[in-house]
Amino acid sequence: MTGMVTETSPAPGAEGQGKRALITGLHGFTGRYVARELAAAGYRVFGTVVPGHGSDAPEPDVFAVDLLDRAGVAAMIEQVQPDVVVHLAGIAFVAHANAELIYRVNIVGTRNLLEALAAQRHQPSAVLLASSANVYGNASAGQIDESLAPAPANDYAVSKLAMEHMAQLWSDKLPIIIVRPFNYTGVGQDDNFLLPKIVSHFRKAAPVIELGNQAIARDFSDVRMVADSYRRLLASNVAGQTFNICSGQAHSLGEVIALMESIAGYRIEVKVNPAFVRAKDVLVLMGNNEKLRGAIGAMSPIPLADTLRWMYQA
Repeated sequence: MTGMVTETSPAPGAEGQGKRALITGLHGFTGRYVARELAAAGYRVFGTVVPGHGSDAPEPDVFAVDLLDRAGVAAMIEQVQPDVVVHLAGIAFVAHANAELIYRVNIVGTRNLLEALAAQRHQPSAVLLASSANVYGNASAGQIDESLAPAPANDYAVSKLAMEHMAQLWSDKLPIIIVRPFNYTGVGQDDNFLLPKIVSHFRKAAPVIELGNQAIARDFSDVRMVADSYRRLLASNVAGQTFNICSGQAHSLGEVIALMESIAGYRIEVKVNPAFVRAKDVLVLMGNNEKLRGAIGAMSPIPLADTLRWMYQA
């Protein structure tokens, strides 16, 4: 494990002034945006990265630790003593080939973190755990709210729901907040995710793109809105609750293609690749963010067209 602690001076009067924030999965797609959000709010940001995947140069306040290394996690928490925690580290790709690793990382890794936090004398004021809207499965309830019974339809979703249940074992010791983000995207997301793949094809002016079922519709949010929501939840007194993170609107793949054709100024040929059509794929996934708005106040979701244009022009 590597890491060094340095003192910084947060902005006077800032929300996170004098507080330490720990982000697991700091160098992941979401972690980078959450780090910027929390740093701007005055927090001193610490983070974990997978050993061997960090920067070649030592980074202050960044720890290379495997969440499956129970002793390593405990030592990191002992050194950081976080005031707030955002747990993002885990396997986030639904089609990941190694099911055993999905379960180990998403459940056991989270348990190691919670155990280490609960053992500290200095207790955090909020521990935000990133679950997934995939736990709702093939729901057909229109806008899905948090009261809908989960019905996970793949290993990734099962692992996230199991993580939620496991976390309840620590609810009397830690102020845990569960978030269930629906699909979100932005600059820096890997091209093996759907929208970055589509944007990449248009940036290269590719004549053809292979996709799965174009009728699939998702509630796509901008990662910047997600990071803002996480920060605001940390500052709210909402321990013990679960929140959807979503825009409240769904767009089909066909609509996404049409938006990108307008942004890029040309039409692309779409071919259906049977390998991309999963038998148990969730057809429509759209969230209700009323509970989230009740907790953090007014939200201004970024229109999908603006997010796609930002990604295309990056």
